[in-house]
Amino acid sequence: MYKLSRSRIILILAICLIGIFFAVPNMFRDSSKLPSWWQPVNLGLDLQGGSSLLLEVKVDDVIRERMGSIENSARQVLRENKIRYQNLNAGADDVRVKIENQGARERAKALFAKIEDGLAISEEPDGTLVIKYSENEINQLKLKIVDQSIEIVRRRIDELGTKEPVIQRQGVDRIIVQLPGLQNPEEVKQLLGKTAKMSFHMVDSRSSAAEARRGKLNNKSRLVSSTDGETLVIGRKPVVGGEDLVDASVSYQEGQPVVSFKFNSHGGKLFGEATKNNIGERLAIVLDNEVISAPTIQSAIMGGSGVITGNFTVKSANDLALLLRSGALPAPLQVLEERTVGAGLGADSIQDGVIASIIGLIAIVVFMVAAYGLFGVFTTITVFINLFLMLGALSLMGATLTLPGIAGIILTIGMAVDANVLIFERMREEVKNGRSTRDAAEAGFTEAWTTIVDSNLTTLVAAFVLFYFGTGPVRGFAVTLAIGIATSMFTSVTVTRLIIASWIARFKPTKLPI
Repeated sequence: MYKLSRSRIILILAICLIGIFFAVPNMFRDSSKLPSWWQPVNLGLDLQGGSSLLLEVKVDDVIRERMGSIENSARQVLRENKIRYQNLNAGADDVRVKIENQGARERAKALFAKIEDGLAISEEPDGTLVIKYSENEINQLKLKIVDQSIEIVRRRIDELGTKEPVIQRQGVDRIIVQLPGLQNPEEVKQLLGKTAKMSFHMVDSRSSAAEARRGKLNNKSRLVSSTDGETLVIGRKPVVGGEDLVDASVSYQEGQPVVSFKFNSHGGKLFGEATKNNIGERLAIVLDNEVISAPTIQSAIMGGSGVITGNFTVKSANDLALLLRSGALPAPLQVLEERTVGAGLGADSIQDGVIASIIGLIAIVVFMVAAYGLFGVFTTITVFINLFLMLGALSLMGATLTLPGIAGIILTIGMAVDANVLIFERMREEVKNGRSTRDAAEAGFTEAWTTIVDSNLTTLVAAFVLFYFGTGPVRGFAVTLAIGIATSMFTSVTVTRLIIASWIARFKPTKLPI
């Protein structure tokens, strides 16, 4: 104990100084001028205020859309195999078709099963075949759609620059989005309300909108409206899909903002062929079933990139580029609940937490000094160092501090002295057994170590369980608790040992002040 190597002392002091260094930004009111790697702890929604949105993923809309696609595939299969059928139509979650001939029904069943994996085909007494997804496939599809939605929502929120958002699943088909510091969520709601399904279609120049309204429309075209009020007839099948889009950004042409886009190699090839074979025709760019631009193809575009022109403002161009970069939502999102937490409420929570921490700290200091005298003073020093190390670790990790997180800090302040109590009581026992001052101090640290590890390890396991199974605030509590345990073990054993060893080596006491 008394022969601590220089390298060990330097390591202990270096860890303490690094922790204090990264905790310092928490003392500043305005940290905007500090470098990005030297920032205070991020405050959660309940501490700095902000907005919370509960979104519902409209999974049923996707299933209905899938049924429409299966209907088209089934019709094509029946026609190619010359199977007579009646009343083929898609419902909300199934496709029904009546086939009178028994042999034809059996052939159709086998052909329908090949349309897509996971389809279940059943037969009704009147000869109607019902095509639908199996229960397991429906559940897997719902999970996949919500997971994809969460990832795309995260990308869009991150593009906005919102600091430390919380985006997580709630229940089967809901997503909770918490945006600390954002008091007006309207922009986010508009951004998340767009599915951003983009595709490129040729305009059908042989058909007019007026004729289409009168029913003179072939089955390969459809009628859509555009953002400028024009109604266009476009091909049902896109020449290029939005899934081939890899990048989008804002640029300028003649001083006006436009959106530049770029395809992958597959999309670039399709786009090049479409523009090469349709010079002089119009190409409709469709976003969420609305034409946002329909320029005339002047020449073949073989580079796999192009621009979207229109009456864009800088903001609308940036929003569109953001949507295209982050990808299309697999299903529409509906805002079920919206809450705004004022910054004043968060300030009150912080103040209450600080007051509770100070009261707890004072109570611990009074008890330790009264019970252990000078060694209680040494413990007080390590408790303050422990607080700095906790704040430094949270700041370095970029963790988000919530109200339960403050509770975790308060709890670890009390737990921080547990190890010292075990060590000092062991010292008292060794003194009673007749051991010298130095030997008793040495035994206090060495003999109590196993008990200290056991007691803290069980709490650390509990913290990991809370983090793994918990969500949101519970995880915040688990993080601060785990960090607090780690830093308190370091300060209680290592730092306290260094202080006591230095005191004994300097003053050579004949008895311990406990």
